[in-house]
Amino acid sequence: MMFSVTVAILVCLIGYIYRSFKPPPPRICGHPNGPPVTSPRIKLNDGRYLAYRESGVDRDNANYKIIVVHGFNSSKDTEFSIPKDVIEELGIYFVFYDRAGYGESDPHPSRTVKSEAYDIQELADKLKIGPKFYVLGISLGAYSVYSCLKYIPHRLAGAVLMVPFVNYWWTKVPQEKLSKALELMPKKDQWTFKVAHYVPWLLYWWLTQKLFPSSSMITGNNALCSDKDLVVIKKKMENPRPGLEKVRQQGDHECLHRDMIAGFATWEFDPTELENPFAEGEGSVHVWQGMEDRIIPYEINRYISEKLPWIKYHEVLGYGHLLNAEEEKCKDIIKALLVN
Repeated sequence: MMFSVTVAILVCLIGYIYRSFKPPPPRICGHPNGPPVTSPRIKLNDGRYLAYRESGVDRDNANYKIIVVHGFNSSKDTEFSIPKDVIEELGIYFVFYDRAGYGESDPHPSRTVKSEAYDIQELADKLKIGPKFYVLGISLGAYSVYSCLKYIPHRLAGAVLMVPFVNYWWTKVPQEKLSKALELMPKKDQWTFKVAHYVPWLLYWWLTQKLFPSSSMITGNNALCSDKDLVVIKKKMENPRPGLEKVRQQGDHECLHRDMIAGFATWEFDPTELENPFAEGEGSVHVWQGMEDRIIPYEINRYISEKLPWIKYHEVLGYGHLLNAEEEKCKDIIKALLVN
């Protein structure tokens, strides 16, 4: 009798552990029991769909075509506050898209830093944007821009990395710099990044368990926000942008967790090893870093820019992480990329 009870308890315990570690199946848009498809989408060669949103001047009449890559816990409806008169004056066409698993784009269980570049290239080809285009990546979305610089530099007319993501396990950036930068983050975020890097199969459990605090960014903790960021957040709460409810509708694991796993994985290259895609001066690459940013360590982005002098590095005093919500700064960013 005692043996049977012990076996039953063990079976229940194993079942509980298995369920705790195993993410739920995604709620794929357009599938039975999944959210509806409400946005235009293109079909990729591997069968996945990417949802997108166009803005600015008409695609066929544009002087400049820019693909905007949203950051963590965001979507194609991300904010990029550039005045309409600047868009019309310069003739800019923007296409924003949901990265894999976000919004209405299909999940990509095998997503990597490398796959991000080819998603962007296929999006450009399916929309017939042309042989060359600009890419602008925000925060975690900047690793997609690094990917483009590495794998499809011949397709780029220029690139911007806004408050760009830092991987604390890059191999060519001095380890003491990376370790010092990581130690500035709250302990719970340090542990989350380490889980994503060292034991990614455990990340779903780590981010859903209730025993220990895990991620400031997912829980919406404002401890990492600068004073300017807090003002932006207050305005957003008073006037929320449409589409926010769709960001994570296919499941947190398919967007947030897989995004972190890809970003914090061991990369096939280090940013400091990148080659200048515009050696003849026909384009430019820019990094914009808010100096009050408490999420992204400016020391690392400054170091990378010093190692790659062809990157035009801009430090923005008095601003934090949410540069994409600051109209004056967005105007400066676009004009530096397209005009200067």
